[in-house]
Amino acid sequence: MDPLEALVAQIQGLSSSPGDLTRLHTVLKQADDSLRSESTRLAPILTQLDPSIHSLGFLYILEASMTGPVTKTQAEVVVPIVTRFIGACSTEQIRLAPDKFLSVCKRLKDQVMLLEAPIRGVAPLFNALRKLQASAEHLTPLHSEFLLLCLLAKCYKTGLSILDDDVFEVDQPRDLFLYCYYGGMICIGQKRFQKALDLLHNVVTAPMSTINAIAVEAYKKYILVSLIRHGQFSTSLPKYSSSTAQRNLKNFCQPYVELANSYGTGKIAELEAYVKANAEKFESDNNLGLVKQVVSSMYKRNIQRLTQTYLTLSLQDIANTVQLNSPKEAEMHVLQMVVL
Repeated sequence: MDPLEALVAQIQGLSSSPGDLTRLHTVLKQADDSLRSESTRLAPILTQLDPSIHSLGFLYILEASMTGPVTKTQAEVVVPIVTRFIGACSTEQIRLAPDKFLSVCKRLKDQVMLLEAPIRGVAPLFNALRKLQASAEHLTPLHSEFLLLCLLAKCYKTGLSILDDDVFEVDQPRDLFLYCYYGGMICIGQKRFQKALDLLHNVVTAPMSTINAIAVEAYKKYILVSLIRHGQFSTSLPKYSSSTAQRNLKNFCQPYVELANSYGTGKIAELEAYVKANAEKFESDNNLGLVKQVVSSMYKRNIQRLTQTYLTLSLQDIANTVQLNSPKEAEMHVLQMVVL
């Protein structure tokens, strides 16, 4: 009998009881290298297995079949197979081989990005992380992958659904960094600035022995969101932050620190001139849109200060005093303040 056919027979016969699954898992681990060497022959074999009954065997064969580079045409075939498997698979069985399951899910993410269709991975990865979680407090490596797809697909509300979970168990520190960073970006997209600050704060104050790129990018956004939300920013980090972050983070984010200093003067013309002079830098960081919201927030704060001092002001007076171009522009800012 062909070795692959023999393996399929074992999968079909050893997928019902915990004892059988333990024996099957041993067989599958021993067959792993040979499965990878036969990766081009594996796709038809999956049709002989039921992903809801033979989840462990299906997982091993599926993972082995996904090794190597993939074309867009191949991805169009594989993505629906993986999606169906994630939806149907037995939670108990896939938890016997979590690394294999993670590998399949991460390759799904890569393939939907190859297809330029991140939204196709959002629902499957949400299902996958819930199946992988030992509890709602467990942060899996799939959380950050899921949030990244939500960001790319602009499914911000879907991403928010996991950000309210209390997290107490983390597999790897990098998982937490990315979860909080992507989560912060999703909250920014929904204008939930305080929640975004909380998540970004977790990144910049987390233990670190060396400065990492995620912390630097989080700190840039932390500065901008602080200005939008509170109208001020302090470069002093809490005492529980790592000495590495306290000493070095601001050095990697100097244009943003200087932006905060300019904001602190309350002089809108100087702030706009600074933004214009550094627009290329902010654009290359993908932060120019957020920087423009910072400028807009200064207009609003200046209007607030004016109206607290003078009870009755015309739109023309407001436009003249806070250096807006017209009464119509002043009206727009006032209306936005009322809505917010």
